[in-house]
Order: sequence, then C-alpha cells, then structure tokens
Amino acid sequence: MTGAAKRIGLEVAGWALLIIGVLAIPLPGPGLLGVFAGLLLLSSQYEWAEKRVEPVKMKALLGAAQGVESWPKIIASVIAAFLLAGAGVVWILGPDQPSWWPLPDLLWLPGGIWTGITQIASAIFALGFIVYSYRRYHGNDEEIQELKDRVEALSQKD
Repeated sequence: MTGAAKRIGLEVAGWALLIIGVLAIPLPGPGLLGVFAGLLLLSSQYEWAEKRVEPVKMKALLGAAQGVESWPKIIASVIAAFLLAGAGVVWILGPDQPSWWPLPDLLWLPGGIWTGITQIASAIFALGFIVYSYRRYHGNDEEIQELKDRVEALSQKD
C-alpha cells in the first residue's frame, strides 16, 4: 500500500469511527471507545485530534471505573446489556409491525438484521467491558482517585 493510500485509508476509518462513536454515546455499548479509536487514528494526521486522545481515554476509563462502584450500578449495566441483546434478537427476527404502532411503517425496526447484529455485538462488548472494569476497578479506590485526578488535570489544561 502506498503512503498516500494508507493515509487516506486511516483518515476515512478515523472519521467513520469518530462519527459512529459520537452517534453511539447515548446507547449502551462502545460509544466512547469508538470516539477514542477514531481520534487515535486521526491523531496521526491532525494536531487537534492528538490533543484530544488522552482526555477521551481518561474519561472513558473513569466512566468504566464509576460504572462498577456499586452493585446497583453493576446490575443495572448488566440488565441494560441483556435488554440490548434482546432488542437485537427482536430486530433479527423482524416481527410484523403491530396494529397499535402509530408511526410510519419505515420506523418499525429500521435497519433490519444488521441493526440486530450490531446490537448483539454491542451487548457482548458491554458485558466484556463490565467484567474488565469490575476486575480492574471494583474496590480499587486508589486507582479510581488517580483517574479522577488525571481527568481533572487534563480538563484544567484546556
């Protein structure tokens, strides 16, 4: 692969991951991870992206740490992941639109099977990330405080 083709490929992939990550932030799943991955790829081309890689990484790790601080948070996260997987199964099965559905037909389970597949993949990723976060951060108050301090220091830098 030539240098120009590689640069263009990395840039396209970076922008795609960044946009998908931003769109996925309100959903359970890898939204911040997508933003981080996109910024990481774009950081080789753009100074503005390079400046944002570390703050996004620290915020994502702090979010992971805070998500396993208590059992209610852990249980809620696990339930949300299973609900997401269940929604993915519904999307894959694609039941007919019910008679009570008040919106236009095209808004009933938009995206079809691929939406269901990505929902299930996101749920699997979320469960894996919950396990990782629990093993790394649960009961580790010193590391959580260190993350908080790093996030605060980075936010004061900007």
